[in-house]
Amino acid sequence: MKENRQGGASVHAVEAIIRQIASEQALELVEVTLQKEQQGKTLCIYIDKPGGVTLDDCERFHKAAQPMLDAIDYDFLEVSSPGVDRPIKTQRDFEKNRDALVEIKLFAPIDGAKTYEGNLHAMDDAAVTLAFANGTEKTFPRKAVAIIKPVIVFEDEEE
Repeated sequence: MKENRQGGASVHAVEAIIRQIASEQALELVEVTLQKEQQGKTLCIYIDKPGGVTLDDCERFHKAAQPMLDAIDYDFLEVSSPGVDRPIKTQRDFEKNRDALVEIKLFAPIDGAKTYEGNLHAMDDAAVTLAFANGTEKTFPRKAVAIIKPVIVFEDEEE
């Protein structure tokens, strides 16, 4: 959902307000970004809840948040779900994805590869550990990891 708007403060100045609105609507505020695009600045607010957000959730949040954002300098407001393959960034994300199949991409190769796929076994500020199907584990320095994303597996339908 997008809306055109103008204002003047930073994203961080109103993040607490946005977080409060999300809490009141039983939503998780995942991320707030301000992106410069060709058509102008887009304030993107990503929300989530168990089972995923609906278009109605996004619309309800948009209507509640938009009047509170007058202090932000943006041209368009976008409220959406982060998607099922949202990157795993925080400890809370880790808790939700513990032992799930993930893919990590590294800034530079380690042991000859930049991409690894395995179950997310452990994660903290210093390291990420994957468990592999063959029973082995590998720990990567957190500073070497560019991104961690869930692997989406589509099961074949039986007829």
